Amino acid sequence: MSATVRPEPSTDSAALAERLLKSSARQSYDPEVDIDWSAPVPADKWGMQPERMSLYGTDLWHGLSEEQQRQLSRHEAASLASVGLWFELLLMQMMLRDLYDDEPTGAHMQYALTEVADECRHSTMFGKALAHLGVPAYGPQPRIHRLGRFFNTLVRGPSAYASILVAEETLDTWQREVIKDDRIQPVTRMVSRIHVLEEARHMTFARDEVRRQLPGLSRRQLVWHQAATAQVSFLVARALVNPEVYRSVGIDPKVGRRAALANPHYRSTMQWMGEKPLAFLRENNLLPKSQERVWRASLLLG
Repeated sequence: MSATVRPEPSTDSAALAERLLKSSARQSYDPEVDIDWSAPVPADKWGMQPERMSLYGTDLWHGLSEEQQRQLSRHEAASLASVGLWFELLLMQMMLRDLYDDEPTGAHMQYALTEVADECRHSTMFGKALAHLGVPAYGPQPRIHRLGRFFNTLVRGPSAYASILVAEETLDTWQREVIKDDRIQPVTRMVSRIHVLEEARHMTFARDEVRRQLPGLSRRQLVWHQAATAQVSFLVARALVNPEVYRSVGIDPKVGRRAALANPHYRSTMQWMGEKPLAFLRENNLLPKSQERVWRASLLLG
């Protein structure tokens, strides 16, 4: 049901890939040398913006000291980074499967492979950042980790690129704010800066792939891709904050999770993060009314 005839890159798509290749050659980073991993970790800096944290404004939040709030911020940021790493491993697999029958002499495949190489460096960068900050790589909950492997065997074509766009652009929105906030750990801000710059190219490529591959779908295939995009995006969005982070400040994970899901501040943050990719999906008929229940459950849609 997910198998579709993969269209050849158009002249416009090939030209876009050529531009992205040149942009990658002009400005890319190597986290091994472009980040000072020996820099100290200031105790008075936050891991992320407190106003964007899942418990911000709740009774549980007000029951924490400022030191505990900063501690939780480092663990919540660790969850976001490690879930981002998990999804990058999934998206690299999705992209490589999509390229299996592509033409290796063309700019389309060559840029896509450049993107995979970027993602390898990003995953290494996130792992080094977690180690540098001394926080766990929480990743998604075990059930979501297993489901990710299952969905990764099914999702192809436009729903793969749409899901990539949702995951990357939600984090991009969050990181663009991180970069400008001097309350936050310097290494976290530098990691965000590198990721934002290089992911801008990736999101451009993903949008083009969605637009290019959608027209060849039958009605039945379109419905499948609409559902697949919603389900994968639900998994990613609900995985961003692993409830285990709450243990770092003595809060029971189940209690913290319930408070977070009911927290209007957090729900507003999730909708803010999802605003750009969801607008694109609506514009391209990948967010129909029939899937709105799933999108609301993801917290990305109000």
